[in-house]
Amino acid sequence: MIHLKAGQNAALNADSVRFTAQTTGAVEFGALVVGEDLRVRDEHDHVCASRPAAPGVSFAGAAVDLTLSQVRADAHAVLLFVAAGQTLGAVTASLFENGSPTAEFVIAPTAGESALICLEVYRRAGGWKLRALGQGYAGGSTQLLTTHGISAPTPAPAPAQAWQPAPLAPPSAPTETVARPVPASGIPLEVDHGLQRMWMIFEDAARSAAALLSARDYAAKRLDQELSEAVSNPATRNTPAADAARTAAQRRHDDLVAVADANHRRDSDQLGHEIAEADAAMPAALASWLAPAWTTRAARSDGIRLGELYALDRGGLRVPYCVPVPLNRPLWVDTESSAAASRVVGALLARLVAAIPDRPTKVDLIDLSAGLRALAAPLAPLLAGPVITDYSEISPRLAELAHAAELAEIAYNSGQAVPPTEHRILVAADFPHGYQSSDVIRLGQLMVRGDLIGLSLVIVGSGSAESGDGPVDLLAQSCRHLPTMPGTPLFDPWTGNAWELDLDMLPAEPELQARYLRM
Repeated sequence: MIHLKAGQNAALNADSVRFTAQTTGAVEFGALVVGEDLRVRDEHDHVCASRPAAPGVSFAGAAVDLTLSQVRADAHAVLLFVAAGQTLGAVTASLFENGSPTAEFVIAPTAGESALICLEVYRRAGGWKLRALGQGYAGGSTQLLTTHGISAPTPAPAPAQAWQPAPLAPPSAPTETVARPVPASGIPLEVDHGLQRMWMIFEDAARSAAALLSARDYAAKRLDQELSEAVSNPATRNTPAADAARTAAQRRHDDLVAVADANHRRDSDQLGHEIAEADAAMPAALASWLAPAWTTRAARSDGIRLGELYALDRGGLRVPYCVPVPLNRPLWVDTESSAAASRVVGALLARLVAAIPDRPTKVDLIDLSAGLRALAAPLAPLLAGPVITDYSEISPRLAELAHAAELAEIAYNSGQAVPPTEHRILVAADFPHGYQSSDVIRLGQLMVRGDLIGLSLVIVGSGSAESGDGPVDLLAQSCRHLPTMPGTPLFDPWTGNAWELDLDMLPAEPELQARYLRM
């Protein structure tokens, strides 16, 4: 049997699994069958005393039994929890496979929690794995269930609306994957198929990193406490006994850190192996430049790769960072110089072109400073018109695209919509310099309606969500920002820990650029 720390995971080999837990006082056991967004499909995915069974999941009084092969095929995970009518003390969660103990996870609530998701049993690469969660809810089972969709189901998306800068406020629940720390519960993940596999690897890496940091922090705090106790009595502070206590405290600290480091290295080695396997099988848009997919016929992809996430204090693991295609949020390459970011923009264009090979691609390129001049030649067969190099040419091109999107929206609202027949990519470089207010509004309109004409929007330039220009600020808040300066932290959506993003760059060789951009 293995003893798990928060965030650690282990493979499951049996089809029959049982979850139980021990604590002081009476508790109720339950389970939630959830999708990728960590929410149930409906109330039937909640297994408890009053609803004792769902496919593959059954309530067994002081336990929950799982038959993994019978869990509904579109479920991502089963969350196993306990709840009580009072604040929970320490909880020891146990998992059994075919009746034999497999794993144990000790949770010590510290914030008045009366409900805990102890363990997560989740699908991974055709099998099942176990993760130690320990997610607590001070609001008890009501808060836990609401968070995961029982009492407040996710509403259907509203129809697209015209984009107006004045009345809109910053989004209260951003869905960006690595923009700022967000709670671990209820995060909507943007994943599917190949993209899903990349995000599952990222999630495992994030939780393994969180376990490492938690263990290091615990070891440091315990060492500080034990060293303080060793010198707290002036009469014994400089005695051999105090020296021995300090030495023993340091040894315990070093042992804890060594075990945590070893566990993290084991996880990282496994994830590195999974990344290499995935890279060999992914479509080009999600793969590294040297992957086999770039030398074969392009295959449609549900996402594109932006770069690699890493953290120098947590080893050498580099995790591909990928987002959905068609782009559900514009990409904003943060840079003071378009020329300095030219190869980053080239990589984005190559992957966007490769992601939808079954439609003709047309690229609209705004390049006032000629910083992206090197891309114009290899992109020539894909350009929708001359590269825009004068600010007076911006408005007519944006008006043309916005009008097409408006007509597509009218057709959609009248029930006469047809799928886009081409993939349009708009690159608005040197933003916001040289752009009129009406241009910013049109970019916002294309952000909302662009999917109706198959448009992906990439903005290149300086700016933030607090520039002082209302329409620009609102547009900035709605984009997925890609920092080009090293040392800019990004945060994963599961644990809120910091990562750095090393953006992919198009290879410098002209022949390779032409091949990648025209795949």
